[in-house]
Amino acid sequence: MAQATSNSRTVEQQAGDALVAGAGLAGLFTALKLADAGRQVTVLAGVPRKGGATSTWAQGGIAAALGADDSPDLHVADTLAAGDGLVDEAAARALADDAAVRIADLEALGVTFDKKPDGSFSLGREGAHSRNRIAHVGGDGAGAAIMAALGKAALAHDNIYIVPGWHAADLIVERGAVTGLITRGGVEPDAPKLAFRADATVLATGGVGALYGVTTNPAGSRGHGIGLAARAGALVSDVEFVQFHPTAIACAEDPAPLATEALRGEGATLLRADMSRLMEGVHDDLELAPRDIVAREIAKEIGRGGTVLLDCRDAVGTRFADRFPSVFAACQRNGIDPFTEAIPVAPAAHYHMGGVVTDLAGAASLPGLYACGEVSRTGAHGANRLASNSLLESIVFGARIADSIAQTTCGASRPKTAPTGGSAPTGEDPHASHIKTLRQSMARNVGVARDATSLEETLSIIRDLEDQALPEASGYRNMLAAAHLIVAAAHRRHESRGGHSRLDFPQTEEALKRHLPLTLDEARATALTPPPQTAKTA
Repeated sequence: MAQATSNSRTVEQQAGDALVAGAGLAGLFTALKLADAGRQVTVLAGVPRKGGATSTWAQGGIAAALGADDSPDLHVADTLAAGDGLVDEAAARALADDAAVRIADLEALGVTFDKKPDGSFSLGREGAHSRNRIAHVGGDGAGAAIMAALGKAALAHDNIYIVPGWHAADLIVERGAVTGLITRGGVEPDAPKLAFRADATVLATGGVGALYGVTTNPAGSRGHGIGLAARAGALVSDVEFVQFHPTAIACAEDPAPLATEALRGEGATLLRADMSRLMEGVHDDLELAPRDIVAREIAKEIGRGGTVLLDCRDAVGTRFADRFPSVFAACQRNGIDPFTEAIPVAPAAHYHMGGVVTDLAGAASLPGLYACGEVSRTGAHGANRLASNSLLESIVFGARIADSIAQTTCGASRPKTAPTGGSAPTGEDPHASHIKTLRQSMARNVGVARDATSLEETLSIIRDLEDQALPEASGYRNMLAAAHLIVAAAHRRHESRGGHSRLDFPQTEEALKRHLPLTLDEARATALTPPPQTAKTA
């Protein structure tokens, strides 16, 4: 268990009523709600990275029952169906019931959603939704527009103090409760350390996509929040369920640019190299089948040596540059003309359904700790996230976390002083080659389909890397811990369900239609199949 230790190089900083680790949608929305309730909030923005937070990259939009033919009940039903038996209905209900008021919150912050001439929302449809309920901003620019509005509001708020250049490394746990975070201000292991103390600590550190060699996520999405929470003893669950976006653009970029699902929502089709429809005979909803099904079909075709193409020429055509400017720019960067060519696509690690276990108020299993956004496991996604429920989860549970913390903190004004010593990394991470090894192994062995042999190979690699990790390298150890949890959880779930597909256990098992919570100690105790014994000769 990671706990605070006496260290002359660690300076203490008072963070106020709440400390929020992460400046993506989940972190900023939670901070704004707390600040509006009169609470003093410190937001750790981490080390600036190209492209910013994962939320900024979100192209699809936010799911909400805003149409005349829609309702929260229908949204809940679609969420339950997509989650393949593991959605907690109370969490799905919270998501759907709170959606409209949270969308209104974003509008009040200046987010301009796409509207029809009559003022109603211009709603799109994505995979596994029974109604048009995806609210967009500028076609495929929802994430960037929402983050711009929240960032502006947070910077202007007197109760919010944003600290760049420091990233979460270890939780401070005292007498069984979380009382803050140890942070680092640059490349480990020699970076300066700073301890932030607060009445409540909120993890909003994002997902795990960059644990994989092929991902749509920015480089910072390496599971650090899950790892540091688990190292401190927090419970995690559903971490075996990783969603692979079916249609990342197949190119040399890392991360891989995304060809948003909204393209398929507008009628784009998936084709083999011979121009035959890939999804015919696979699922009644064809290209709009649940993401795990579409991703597996694409992976199978590529595994057979084939090519999969996303044909937008008839469905989008000359509207492409205006309707989907981010995708169009990515195509141009990679020499693809979507007006005249179909786009080569491949599955990429995109979203994590599992994470730090929370209740409906966002509270984790350790007192004083909350988790919001992709680092959390609220139960709203189950085994497979319904498209565009992710941004919604961040704002719904961000508001709930803020309500909970506001009820348990006094809101007394506390002086804030600027920390010193934080800086962006100036040299290569001493574990860079090991991180590359890990990402390659995760992509090869823990991807769209897994089996015992592939999982045990990666478990063995992770254990070797943990043995070699520098003692002070908390960030790297957090990354390894997150990977260890994912692989161990996948190893023990002997079935295929949602985003977890086992080649050696292809069927869904009714007995495993349940959550399998996990601690890091349990993950590390996972037994590997002993190698076959070679017969001795006399």
